[in-house]
Amino acid sequence: MKTVTLNNNLNMPQLGLGTINVEKLPEILPEAIDVGYRLIDTAANYNNETEVGIGIKNSSVNREDLFVTSKLKIQTDGYNGTLKAFEDSLKKLQLDYLDLYLIHQPYGDVFGEWRALEKLYHDGKVKAIGVSNFAPFQLADLSFHSEIKPMVDQIEMHPFFQETAQTQYALQNDIQPESWSPFGETIKVLSKLPILKSVAEQHDKAVAQIILRWLMQRNVVAIPRSGNLQHLKENIDIFDFDLSSKEMDLISQLDTNHSTFIDHLTADGAEFLSKVN
Repeated sequence: MKTVTLNNNLNMPQLGLGTINVEKLPEILPEAIDVGYRLIDTAANYNNETEVGIGIKNSSVNREDLFVTSKLKIQTDGYNGTLKAFEDSLKKLQLDYLDLYLIHQPYGDVFGEWRALEKLYHDGKVKAIGVSNFAPFQLADLSFHSEIKPMVDQIEMHPFFQETAQTQYALQNDIQPESWSPFGETIKVLSKLPILKSVAEQHDKAVAQIILRWLMQRNVVAIPRSGNLQHLKENIDIFDFDLSSKEMDLISQLDTNHSTFIDHLTADGAEFLSKVN
């Protein structure tokens, strides 16, 4: 598995498995790990940390060979609440530490939460800390006013919403961009696009593999989700070919610069996401 190096010199797998809305995780995770996945992504608000922990326990690899990410519960209140929420996540996951812990949304007492993440990092309870759904100005604000700047920013990113400026800002400032949504809302829509179909045919690959390869070549970490073993195998089989610069340019033409989920920078988006349980 190819890795990227975070700004604290920790190696992170570039491709992993997202677990939101994935069923039968205690059975699926060992299968995913057996076919080569090492990065496992979950969150308190996914309400599946217990199942993820069971799946990890059921796997055949050592804990130190996995890279486990979780995210702070969105409704957490400040510094002390963050420390408690982290311990709650560890307990559910049946783990002694996390490889990466993220602030899930840029709302509420972000600076209090970040101070808690810095403490967890210094205490060795998490190997890397970062954020999710932060725009460049929010990354800059947090970085300039903190001891430790984020190591990762996990955001919506797919061919319809490419976040080119945000990706460039993150990479230029040594913050690793990660896509929690490599296929947008559904791969079925993307699979019908002539540009992607044509590129896929040229490489004898599936459209999903082309999209993931596109992200790899943008130096982005991706965590596609699937509970289908065949799709799991297909998604990880993307390191034996390269897209040409022309093909990368063709895919760039698909960008609409609009979220297919929720705009995190609007009042409606902030209000809705702040209420998510």
